[in-house]
Amino acid sequence: MATISAKDVAALRAKTGIGMMECKKALVEAEGDVEAAIKILREKGELKAESKMASRIAADGIVEILKKDNYTAMIEVNSETDFVAKNESFKAFVVELLNIIVDQKPADIDALMACKFDEEMTVEAKQKEMIFKIGEKLTVRRFVLVEGVTSTYIHGTGSIGVIAKFNTNVADKAEFAAFAKNIALQIGAYPTPYLCREQVPASVLEEEKNILLAQIANDPANAKKPDAIKAKMVEGRISKFYDNNCLVDMAYVKDDDMKVGQYVKATAKELGGEIEIVEFYRFEKGEGIQKREENFAEEIAKMTAGK
Repeated sequence: MATISAKDVAALRAKTGIGMMECKKALVEAEGDVEAAIKILREKGELKAESKMASRIAADGIVEILKKDNYTAMIEVNSETDFVAKNESFKAFVVELLNIIVDQKPADIDALMACKFDEEMTVEAKQKEMIFKIGEKLTVRRFVLVEGVTSTYIHGTGSIGVIAKFNTNVADKAEFAAFAKNIALQIGAYPTPYLCREQVPASVLEEEKNILLAQIANDPANAKKPDAIKAKMVEGRISKFYDNNCLVDMAYVKDDDMKVGQYVKATAKELGGEIEIVEFYRFEKGEGIQKREENFAEEIAKMTAGK
């Protein structure tokens, strides 16, 4: 039986971030072989990741962006707490995922998880190792890879990320870079589901028109007006819907008298070229994830029950 020293245990703990007793047990089981001990810990970590942590909610984390060659990648990776989101090893893991996305170009999350992280493991295996080391549930939630001319924006330490893609022949001009950054800032500040009116689904427009008709019908001043007049009123009001839901119809954040689409045309004319916003992506950390609501009064009642 190999002799396991306190120094050996401390070294394994420093390497894995696991408790002293768990490290000692793994070293004893591996007869002092450090790599074998790490494998044992990893296997136990996989069980931990798949069972105890599976039901936890990971709604914090980070959104990060990487521009490399002619590609721009953005990813959201979730953790349970902002403490982990600030962890340097966690942030390094996220950046490496971005490099993998650009280099290996996976089609979706499943394909990304199957990509090689390094010579020893896949992304999925590395994720499980990270979960075991950090002690929190980690979820690679979504990513996007864009080819071409882009501008990006990250808010704060990664709570919001934006990629805007352009078709243009003036991308080499400094003034274009400033313009493109303004568009990315606009998208970050004012979330909107559509780029332009043509992208709004017919079903969404129909629902909005029905709502407007109902509002008119419930207004005593308009309820008795002919249907043709009501239809014209709806068409007049639907423009407000476009103003709030289509990027190019929104008021430009730095000049309320100008719409984003007008800003695009004015800049193209000023630079003597062509500019078109092709598409955009906006990730907000934890968006749509139902966060667990803590009832502290209930928790205290449970803790003090029977005392």
